[in-house]
Amino acid sequence: MAIIVNNLAELNAAVGQEAVSQWHLVTQDAINKFAEVTGDLNPIHLDQEFARQTPFGQTIAQGYYVLSLAPKFISELWEPRGFAFGVLYGFNKVRFPAPLPTSSRIRMRLRLASVEPKPGGALITAELTFEPEAGGKPVCVAEYLAQVYGSQGD
Repeated sequence: MAIIVNNLAELNAAVGQEAVSQWHLVTQDAINKFAEVTGDLNPIHLDQEFARQTPFGQTIAQGYYVLSLAPKFISELWEPRGFAFGVLYGFNKVRFPAPLPTSSRIRMRLRLASVEPKPGGALITAELTFEPEAGGKPVCVAEYLAQVYGSQGD
């Protein structure tokens, strides 16, 4: 279920709320296309034979590919309806604690950590945790920052 806010007061009241996305399958084809676009041609992501010889035993997704799924998941989990618009402000502390094997499913957990009022809106901090379906350590954890503008109803 998404976190829905209609104004700054509701946004402040939502601090601490958490939402979890649907599962998403990460395929070798998607990993290959991401490598093509970014130039990340590390054989651990692309070469099955090479990857079998590593401790992972198979190809793994790029960390940046996993992080690049954040907008997809955020659109499922976060609906700041009462604002004119929002923009990505940046990230703090991005980590990749565990690999994601190809053909695995992941989901993202979003927890609204804080809201800092700013002129015309607010700066939002959310904790993002990308969880593998197989369990264990998260694949990626990041502190996401977004700015929303034009709060209505306050």
